[in-house]
Amino acid sequence: MASDISFVRFVCDQLRNAGDVEYKKMFGEYGLYLDGKIFALVCDNRLFIKPTPQGRQWLGEPDEAPPYPGAKNYFSMDNLLDDAGRLSELARITVTALPAPRPKRKKP
Repeated sequence: MASDISFVRFVCDQLRNAGDVEYKKMFGEYGLYLDGKIFALVCDNRLFIKPTPQGRQWLGEPDEAPPYPGAKNYFSMDNLLDDAGRLSELARITVTALPAPRPKRKKP
């Protein structure tokens, strides 16, 4: 089941304090970007944030689940969707911990 764009926009609005969050459609679902880094996925109208040691330490004992069959576990954010402040802080912590994106190769 693909995610609704209204849910994706709601999540981006909840993350507004983290910075300029962008979304891109990916295989019927959505990837969320902050500072040019993909840090979360929206799949089946659920928010999943990439796991990092810093995020795990900040959350304590996070709920984890794969965003789609065959994927590694991500932090499942069902319980934080209504807490914009904590959700934004986790997004900033996660993006800071993630490596810089690789530069794209130019097409010949």
